[in-house]
Amino acid sequence: MFTRKFYISDTHFMHERLLDMQPRHFPSIEDHDEHMIEQWNAVVADTDIVYHLGDWGFALSRNADRVREIFHRLRGRKYLVIGNHDVRKDGNLHPTLAALAWAEPPSHALRTRDGGRDLYLSHYACRTWPSQQYGALHFYGHSHGKLPSCGRSRDVGVDMPDVAFTPRTFDELTAGMDLGSAA
Repeated sequence: MFTRKFYISDTHFMHERLLDMQPRHFPSIEDHDEHMIEQWNAVVADTDIVYHLGDWGFALSRNADRVREIFHRLRGRKYLVIGNHDVRKDGNLHPTLAALAWAEPPSHALRTRDGGRDLYLSHYACRTWPSQQYGALHFYGHSHGKLPSCGRSRDVGVDMPDVAFTPRTFDELTAGMDLGSAA
């Protein structure tokens, strides 16, 4: 079976205060979370890969059972690039997130290939990134649509209109982007 790759960031599951901070137009955090789970599972198959670029959920929530429940309801093999809301005050990954069945241990950045290109993944936007001069692209989150894309980099957070709370493929995320030629 063909494996597809998807990208998403800043889902902030269970983060009730975020509904007012961003704002996200849902009547409750439960509606917010259920909508994203439905959107996720509508496009992702069990054999697909999903790169989540941080701020997965409100990990500091005291409801570890709900964190695990949401994680296990989401399809695909999941990779986590650590975001600022995924760590404790001491900077270490929250134990509830660390204990989930990630495809590999969460990290602060990842490199992969997609669409015939090198791709650098991090929670934070970078002005330069590995292999940029050879045509590599950069996907990031954190900025909630408030930081304009630059060159071959872009925000893949759920707040972006073309992401719309749904994991997206490389082709969907790079549509209309001037990719130039890969060296």
